[in-house]
Order: sequence, then C-alpha cells, then structure tokens
Amino acid sequence: MSPRMLNRREVAQRLDISIEMAARHEIPDAVSEADVAALEQDPPAWLAQSRANRKKGGRPVWATLTCDVCGDSETVRPKKWWPQFTHVICDEHPTSAAPAPAAGTVRSTFDGVGSRFIGFVDAAL
Repeated sequence: MSPRMLNRREVAQRLDISIEMAARHEIPDAVSEADVAALEQDPPAWLAQSRANRKKGGRPVWATLTCDVCGDSETVRPKKWWPQFTHVICDEHPTSAAPAPAAGTVRSTFDGVGSRFIGFVDAAL
C-alpha cells in the first residue's frame, strides 16, 4: 500500500503557511505524510523564521469554517474584513436556520464568507 500523498494546499494547511509560500519554497504538488511530518519535526530555516515572525493574537493563516446547522466545514484563508463570527452556516440553509441571537444582542449578517458560508456576529446592545 502506497503512502497517502498530500497536495500543496493540504501541506500548506498542515504547516500553517500560505500556498504561495509553499510554492515559493518549492513544496511539490504531491508530498507524502512522512515528508510533511519530517518538515514539522525539523523545519527548514525559512519555515522556522515564518513561525517566529507570527504576531501573538494576529490573524491566522488558515481558518476552518464549520456550519452550525449541518456540520459541513471548509478550511480557507481568512480575509482582513472578517470579524470574529458568532455563528457560520452554509449559504444553502435559510438564515432562520442559524441559532437565535442571545437576548440583549443585535445581529449582523455577512454573505460571501469562504466559498459558501454566511457569517453572523451577535454584539451586545
């Protein structure tokens, strides 16, 4: 049985780097799980420097969006305009399917989150 191969996007997610950085540092289109584990255990200088340069509490490289209705998820690069979402649902669900906002809050809705989600932010009045 051959080892499971990861594509460049999956490797970038595992290493918590952008796809562009993976390409720039010549991560191939297909990498074995063992090779990724080796990179994680003994990172090359560029990867160690990238991790050292991260700001604590800064925007993450990747975000996982999980629908609060059906549980489907997607890992995406977060956008600068994204607030901290209270809830996220697939855009195929009606907005009324989202959990109700807590008492004493007002809800804002954001379309176009990831490839197929709607984000909700519930803020105190």
